[in-house]
Amino acid sequence: MRLDIYCQDRVGITVQILSVLEQRGWDLTSVEMFRHHAFVLINEPSLTLATVSEAILTVEGVLSVTRPDLLPSERRRKHLDALLSKLPDPIVDINEHGDIMAANRAATEAFAQITDELEGKNIGKLIDHSLAEILKGNAIEASCAGKLYLLDVTQVLSERRVTGAVIVFRSPQRLGQEIAAMQAQKGENIDSMIAKSQKMKTITQQTQRFALLDLPVLIRGETGTGKELLARALHEFGPRAKQPFLAINCAALPENLLESELFGYAAGAFTGAQRGGKPGLVELADKGTIFLDEIGEMSVYLQAKLLRFVQDLTFRRIGGTSEMTVNVRIVCATHQDLALMSQNGRFREDLFYRLNVLSLNLPPLRERREDITALVKHFALNASKQINLECPTFSKGALNLLSNSPWPGNIRQLQNVIFRTLALTDKAVIDAQDICLATGEAQTPHQSDIEQVTSLDETMDELEANLLRTLFVQHPSTRKLAKRLGVSHTRISRKLTKHGII
Repeated sequence: MRLDIYCQDRVGITVQILSVLEQRGWDLTSVEMFRHHAFVLINEPSLTLATVSEAILTVEGVLSVTRPDLLPSERRRKHLDALLSKLPDPIVDINEHGDIMAANRAATEAFAQITDELEGKNIGKLIDHSLAEILKGNAIEASCAGKLYLLDVTQVLSERRVTGAVIVFRSPQRLGQEIAAMQAQKGENIDSMIAKSQKMKTITQQTQRFALLDLPVLIRGETGTGKELLARALHEFGPRAKQPFLAINCAALPENLLESELFGYAAGAFTGAQRGGKPGLVELADKGTIFLDEIGEMSVYLQAKLLRFVQDLTFRRIGGTSEMTVNVRIVCATHQDLALMSQNGRFREDLFYRLNVLSLNLPPLRERREDITALVKHFALNASKQINLECPTFSKGALNLLSNSPWPGNIRQLQNVIFRTLALTDKAVIDAQDICLATGEAQTPHQSDIEQVTSLDETMDELEANLLRTLFVQHPSTRKLAKRLGVSHTRISRKLTKHGII
């Protein structure tokens, strides 16, 4: 029987209440004290509330005795259990001896094949790491119930002494979903693709069909044509939409880092490696999609490793000894001619045929000019929201100028021009003379401009800046641009910083 004894706040009243219960020999199993309230649990099934109340009300200062549904500690525990049950990751709480004090529903379900009841069992039944290592509070990797988990350990401290730990078991797939959620661009899906031209309508229709086919897709297109948007559309429109979508640019990382990012590494694989190892993107993207952008930049060594993975979706972490298998869909993109590269020996022919099962060819902006007006309105609306202005309209002359420009940087360059134009003008109607094209294109000086030249150094700096801005759109990395101009990566990086391009 649970009792809520409402009483005055005076010294000794609690002792008197407990003395009454003791004198009658009632089995008192729990007591919780608060100001004006004493909560007790009596294990006497035959007792009635009237009998107990009559005895306790004899104590001076006791005002009432009622029966609550739960004791305060029981209520807190039920609320905590309800909270923990909503968390998707298995969570256990252990004491300093490794005994499990509490576990949420996800943990009970995940480890049901090991034990029916987790509470009271030792953590050693779940994982093979020592208790001392666990209580250090470091993130470690462990295999539990046949699955791999990353353990997020939080120490429980009491007077500077570790008295236990709370352990969150994070599966690589769950981590992949969290990373994918952070990477996701709101509104980037099949419905956000602007397709007024016949070429883009065809691409959209192909994308919808290919999304339902669980096969590798190779997306070709110049820089800035929207290859990643198309890859996301393939994922979002397909059966893996609720699973992770993880992207990596193969041109952005050197070979050793790219390999570890893709396939992960085992504990102690190399100096400076993260304690406990680290899962790679292919592991985090399990059941989802992995997007390999600029696949043509991948080294021949990694091409061989990727080929083996594509064949049977098995891989081995760097420094690891065991084979791992995942279920992912592979989408690749490149602006290069992989067929020609294969003929020249710069790209593995067998890998090319493995990746080129389904292909999508994104046209450059100059070949889909019918879409430019809709793209301008779309980018203008986004820009106006970011700078908190009313969205302007574009005059016929402005739209004609934009529609007839060469756009070597494709959609990305058009977006930058629209954002720059709106940032530099607050007019309600944008005319042709308001469009800021010059800062994004290298220009040959007219005679009037030449007459205004007063300094050779300043003029050369301006020409250099315009050239770098133009080429950086076409070669959007310092290494690519350095290779294009035949100079060192360090020099290009210094020049781009000098002119405020990066």
